[in-house]
Order: sequence, then structure tokens, then C-alpha cells
Amino acid sequence: MPTLSLPIVSTCSVSGCSYNHDHDCQAGAITVTGSAASCGTYVGGDAKGGVDGGTAMVGACHRTECVHNADLECSAEDISVGAGKDPADCLTFSAA
Repeated sequence: MPTLSLPIVSTCSVSGCSYNHDHDCQAGAITVTGSAASCGTYVGGDAKGGVDGGTAMVGACHRTECVHNADLECSAEDISVGAGKDPADCLTFSAA
């Protein structure tokens, strides 16, 4: 079985997310979903989540019309997350 190389979340500017620690996403993996390529892992609030020192990856992408989507997996080298139509969107999203 081949090893899947998941793209990293290189930047996250969503300071109100529980997984954001100093503009680095500390979730193990995120899911990109929704009509605005939103980060489905976004959790607003004061609680802190994730693992300090970790690097989040894109675990799944539901946006089949994105040029980086291959079989519901992200094929971009890395992605950026920030405010868009939703508080936390995949800013690397690009419609085919």
C-alpha cells in the first residue's frame, strides 16, 4: 500500500480558532469542506486544542471542483487558511 503524503497547513491567520497557536495550526489534520472551502476543523472559543509543536495537515477535501483535489484528497504542496466567506477558509482553493 503506497504512503500518502498529506499537504501541510503552512499558515493560519484565524486567531479566533482553538487550534491556532501563534498563527500555526496545531490540529493533527483538518478537513476542507462547505460551499466556501471552509476549514471544517475550525473551533471558535477560548479553549485551546491540538498538540503544541505539531504541524497540521490536510486530511480530506470535500471540494471536488478545486484544481488541487484528487479523489477527495488535497494535492497542493501546502495550503493557507484564513478569513474568507467564512471565518476560516482554505485560501489555496482554486476552482477548476
